[in-house]
Amino acid sequence: MVSCCALLAAACGSSGDGDDTGAATPAQPAAAPKAVFPPTTGKTLVDITSNLSEGPVLAPSVSVLNKGTNRIGFALFDTAGKQLAGADVALYIGSTDGSSARGPFTARSESLKVAPQFESKQTATDPDSARAVYVADVPFKKNGKYALLAIARLDGRMVATSPIGVKVGLDKVTPPDVGDKAPVIHTETPADVAGNLAKIDTRLPPAENLLKDDFADVVGKKPIVITFATPQLCQSRVCGPVVDVVDQVAAKVGDKVSFIHQEVYVDNDVAKGVRPQLTTYKLQSEPWTFVIDKAGVVSTRFEGAFSSGELERAVTKVS
Repeated sequence: MVSCCALLAAACGSSGDGDDTGAATPAQPAAAPKAVFPPTTGKTLVDITSNLSEGPVLAPSVSVLNKGTNRIGFALFDTAGKQLAGADVALYIGSTDGSSARGPFTARSESLKVAPQFESKQTATDPDSARAVYVADVPFKKNGKYALLAIARLDGRMVATSPIGVKVGLDKVTPPDVGDKAPVIHTETPADVAGNLAKIDTRLPPAENLLKDDFADVVGKKPIVITFATPQLCQSRVCGPVVDVVDQVAAKVGDKVSFIHQEVYVDNDVAKGVRPQLTTYKLQSEPWTFVIDKAGVVSTRFEGAFSSGELERAVTKVS
């Protein structure tokens, strides 16, 4: 399985989400000020970046984009592979030749930090585990191929990443989207594995609160959050923090919503391929998380990393 965010794996600063499991739903962090970034009217991407220094590497954490507004999570890395935190950042898009530039779409920083009791061993002991993600909401007017780049203000100067190519609405096989009925699948519980949780959860320790419900038994009866992730085998180093976030939000929200963790690989062995549940959901990357309403309809979906604040705000819509 190809990781959706193979570079999004280094530590960076926290916006404070996850510090208090008893607090109210966190507000969305403020985005960078739009005024500090160059405008695009009548310009190409080359025009916008021609006077800027060469900047960091742009590493999106999403692979599936559609016509309309898309949540794009991403990281920035310096040439040594160190993740850059705390910068004002904006994304720009244009045609593949750089023409028809649009932006800036300013980004906010979403923390992956959780309270200590919800942090897995994998997250706690991995110095390269993701700690935060930049997020920008980017509108695409039509399907097709685009160039995407970021401009950041680092140490008081503006720098630009090299553009990368992205595809919008061109994938023939895509996961369930917002508004789609969630496919009904069976997810194993401790009873299915004679209490051997290691068979259905690679997290250390297992997140028992996320294993108690079979998806097929609760869908259509209560809202559901289901996350497809493998903390021990994840190529992106993001699955561990994601499951930690889900575990924390589950503890805060309680039983009015069913929270489920589904492992990725058959017998937790990469060589054996993905489990049938991922095939049903047409997932070709990990992690993915779906927030599903009481009627069994997808309300929100996240590819890659997200904060506890983002998940709480999504759960509020269905609970």
